[in-house]
Amino acid sequence: MKLTGRGLRCERGQREVFSGLDFMVAAGEAVAVTGPNGAGKTSLLRLTAGLLALAGGSIALEGGEPDLTLPEQAHYLGHRDALKPALSVSENLSFWQDFLGGDAAETSHALSVVGLDHVAHLPAAVLSAGQRRRLSVARLLAVKRPVWLLDEPTSALDTEGQNTFAAIMTGHLAGGGLILAATHAPLDVAARELRMGAVG
Repeated sequence: MKLTGRGLRCERGQREVFSGLDFMVAAGEAVAVTGPNGAGKTSLLRLTAGLLALAGGSIALEGGEPDLTLPEQAHYLGHRDALKPALSVSENLSFWQDFLGGDAAETSHALSVVGLDHVAHLPAAVLSAGQRRRLSVARLLAVKRPVWLLDEPTSALDTEGQNTFAAIMTGHLAGGGLILAATHAPLDVAARELRMGAVG
């Protein structure tokens, strides 16, 4: 499996964010997208996830499921945690499983791996920032998808949470998955760097 971008151009609000950008991530690889604020790191992930329209170039996934689009084979983990405060921790994860097409049997396992099984019954509103991030990470485990698009994935995680997430990413890569991550912090997995510069 291989994810490639060729000659990518991004515009936001009639402003060019970047142009002429190429990247490639193969199965078992992680690429850390780095650069200053405003360089387009998040925009690159959102383009790849199909959440923004390309102004130029192309993005393709080779070797994936031929009947599914790239967004249907990718997890986009944004820098904001997408959860419903009134639902319990387990209900939030079940919502994402239903929405994304996962196996309900994976819910308790995913919460256990990220260390949230003891608060599964509590409303998400009472979670700390780090616990909310762990719940977002649990979504990656509860619904299996080969492409992970991660925006500042370790934000708000303590040392234990970062170590847990590093092990999760390592397992994903060992299983043939791939990771494209925008980050200011080390990923704690072997990763190539894609450095983006600010457009003036």
